[in-house]
Amino acid sequence: MAGSTKDIDALIELMARLPGLGPRSARRAVLHLIRKRALLLTPLAELMTRVAATARECLNCGNIGTSDVCDICTDERRATGELCVVEDVADLWAMERSGVFKGRYHVLGGTLSALDGVGPEELRIPRLADRITTEAITEVILALNATIDGQTTAHYIADQLGGRVRLTSLAQGVPIGGELDYLDDGTISAAMRARKDL
Repeated sequence: MAGSTKDIDALIELMARLPGLGPRSARRAVLHLIRKRALLLTPLAELMTRVAATARECLNCGNIGTSDVCDICTDERRATGELCVVEDVADLWAMERSGVFKGRYHVLGGTLSALDGVGPEELRIPRLADRITTEAITEVILALNATIDGQTTAHYIADQLGGRVRLTSLAQGVPIGGELDYLDDGTISAAMRARKDL
């Protein structure tokens, strides 16, 4: 009698829930992992267990790391007075990949959305206002996605912070309806260099 595949089927089902993977891709990935057990599956399982135990949100900016305050926030070389506001951690990581920004970040944790019931109190906007004072921020760069919700959020933040600090936003290179995580490094670099006042 053949052995049960219940655990393997459960792994495929979980993998299929990941962004970009459907059931067929998940089956291929799991089969590949099993075939390369020593090289991939075992180290991956060990690392996932470690990350599950240690990963946390930075109390200061909202980035993901393994300590209460992330490496970017504790790096004194990044205390430039510039604060780049992004929607989520994937956008922060996209900006970091481009290598064009050397300041610090602030992750909102989403955008304002009346349809989804997300108001200012669900986002890290109050913490953003606090950071402007406590970290001597001179410029806030709104690097939000060029969507309706992203632009609504940018205008709300501009209203809240207007007059307290220089406000800029990304300019050319970011298409309307585009999301930072899907842009190439050159596009992000061009948009950062051409940012403009709000």
